[in-house]
Amino acid sequence: MVTRPRRRYAPPVEPAPAIATAADGVRIGWMSIGSGPALVHLPGIPFSNAEAEWRIPVLREAFTRLGEQLRFIQFDGRGTGRSQRDVTDLSLDAYLLDLDAVLDAAGVESCVLLGFYASAAHAIAWAARHRDRIRGLILFGGAISHGDTMQATGTQALLTLIERDWDTFVESVTHAWLGWPVGDEARLAADAFRTSTTPAVAQASLRAAGEIDVTADAARVACPALILHRAEATVIPIEASTELARALPMGRLEVLPGSSASLFFEATDLVVDRLVGFVNDPSGGPAAAGSGRSRSRGPSIRLSPREIEVLRLLAGGETNGQIAARLGLSINTVERHVVNVYRKIDARGRAEATAWAIRNGVA
Repeated sequence: MVTRPRRRYAPPVEPAPAIATAADGVRIGWMSIGSGPALVHLPGIPFSNAEAEWRIPVLREAFTRLGEQLRFIQFDGRGTGRSQRDVTDLSLDAYLLDLDAVLDAAGVESCVLLGFYASAAHAIAWAARHRDRIRGLILFGGAISHGDTMQATGTQALLTLIERDWDTFVESVTHAWLGWPVGDEARLAADAFRTSTTPAVAQASLRAAGEIDVTADAARVACPALILHRAEATVIPIEASTELARALPMGRLEVLPGSSASLFFEATDLVVDRLVGFVNDPSGGPAAAGSGRSRSRGPSIRLSPREIEVLRLLAGGETNGQIAARLGLSINTVERHVVNVYRKIDARGRAEATAWAIRNGVA
C-alpha cells in the first residue's frame, strides 16, 4: 500500500507559458520558474501537459519547491500539451530539436536534464552530443533500449487499448500503471493525460520510442548520471536500471523507497531534496536512499571474498539457485551468504543490494 506524503500545499502560482520554435519550424510550449542552476524536466512520452500537471497538488508542491531552489524548466514535446499538435516527425532527432529550441529561448548555457521512461533516452542522446553544455543527468524508469521495457505482458495489454478505447487506456495508465489512487488527484492526473495528445500521436510516439537504442550514445556521456529506482518497483525491473547505470561511464544507481511508478508521487520531500542536491553538486557522493546512513563504505572492509562474489552475481540478476550452481554451493549456503550481505551493507532487498554493489565497484 502506497503511503502518501504529508503535504504543504503550495500557493496556486504557476510559471508563465512561453513558445519556442524548433529548427524544423515546430512550435514548442515551455515554462520556467526560479533561478540558479538549471534543471530541465523533459516531457513525458506519450503524455506531456505541463500546465495541467501544475493543477495536481502533489506535483505543484514538488515543482514549486524545485523552483524555490533552482531554475526549473519544463516543456511539452511536439504533438502534446501546448506544443504544436499537427506533427509527423516524432523521431529522436526531432525531440532533440525541441530541447535545443527551449534551451536557446530560455538562455540556458548548461543544465542538468531530468529524463524519465522514454525521455531518458533523449536525455542520454543530447548529453552525448552536447558534452560542453551538460552538467549531469537524472534518469528514472529509463533504459538503454526502451523497446525492451515495453515488452512486458501488462504493458502490451495497455498499449492495445490506445486504438480501441482511449479513455480506458488513460484511466488504466493513471491507476494501474502509475498507481494514482481514486479521488481528485487521480481525476486531475487522468484529465492531464487525456487532453495531452491524441491517440494517433500517442501510438506513433510510443512506436518511435520503442525503436530507440542509445547504447553508443551512453558510452560517450561524460557527465555524472544519477539513476533512480524504487525499491518495490514493478513497472521497470531493477535489471533495467542496473544496466543503465553500468552503461553510463559516470552512472550510479540509487534506490528510493516505495513502489510508485511516478517520480514525485511517493516520498516527495526525499525526491525533491535529492534532485536539488544533485543539481547543485552533480559530482558529489551518493546520498543514502531511504535512510539517514551512508552506504558507501568499501566492500573489502565489510564483506568476505565469497560474499563479494555472491553479491556480484546477485547484482547481475542471477537467482539464488543460479548462483549456487555457478559457485558449486548448496542453495542454503547461498541464501545464508545473501542474508549476511544484506545485513552488512544495510540493504533491504535485491534492489538496494544492487545499488550498493554498483556504487562500490562490485557489480
